[in-house]
Amino acid sequence: MNIPRSPALLALAALAATPALSNMLVPPGPRTGIANSRLSATPASEWNRLSHTDGKFTEVWTIDGDQLDKVTFFGGVARGKALLREVDRKHHPLPTVKASMLITDIPVLLETTYRIRGARQMTIDTQEPAMLGGHKAIRFTYHFTLDDEVRRKGEGLGALVDGKLYLVTYEAPALHFFDKDVARYRALAASITL
Repeated sequence: MNIPRSPALLALAALAATPALSNMLVPPGPRTGIANSRLSATPASEWNRLSHTDGKFTEVWTIDGDQLDKVTFFGGVARGKALLREVDRKHHPLPTVKASMLITDIPVLLETTYRIRGARQMTIDTQEPAMLGGHKAIRFTYHFTLDDEVRRKGEGLGALVDGKLYLVTYEAPALHFFDKDVARYRALAASITL
């Protein structure tokens, strides 16, 4: 087993050692009803499902801990609903899914949501047409930092189906961890059915 030796990697590893969350093992094989929605996937390897979520439409999976790698499923976010749980709706309301949204609006919705929730230097880097569960979708990449000032990279794949938003994102520190498991995320995202 390779053990991180640089100070930055050791700091990131320490983040993973924060008090344990109540996780549930996700074994390889078909999984239905992800994020309490019609979203299904077939992971090829084990993941951990975290008991906490960032909202009623989300479900979070990780391999090494959500500070080191995190896949968030947004399952069927309806019109008028935000991607994440509101923290200060009165002063800083989160943007919501609109009836007039196009799939090209999905990265902006995520970016605006993250900025309101405290992300810094949030930037969408790339966007391209894709498919999600047999539906037209958008694949995009982005980066941002949080209060810990660790630069994180992200990749998302989203679609609008029957007026609801389905999105899966993968985020991890840019240093080492993003590249470590991005292929596993992409295989997982490719297995999604709606």
